[in-house]
Amino acid sequence: MTWPTMILVFVIVWWVVLFTVLPWGAKPRDNPQVGHAASAPERPMLWRKAAVTTAISAILSLGAYWLIESDAVSFREEARRAFQE
Repeated sequence: MTWPTMILVFVIVWWVVLFTVLPWGAKPRDNPQVGHAASAPERPMLWRKAAVTTAISAILSLGAYWLIESDAVSFREEARRAFQE
């Protein structure tokens, strides 16, 4: 796997993980101010969620890298067998 591919995998995983982490600990305000959305979280903690997202994404991306480079799952062999038949 090349570096640009690894960066692309990390970015895609990061965004997917971000959307799963965003709802963690989100509690709406009891009395929102006029003009504010009633569903807006009181303390969104975006920096903390970005840090957690980065850590989880790094682990998952390294796992994907290992899985691809170790040939634990190889689609190339299956494709060769299918074309040889």
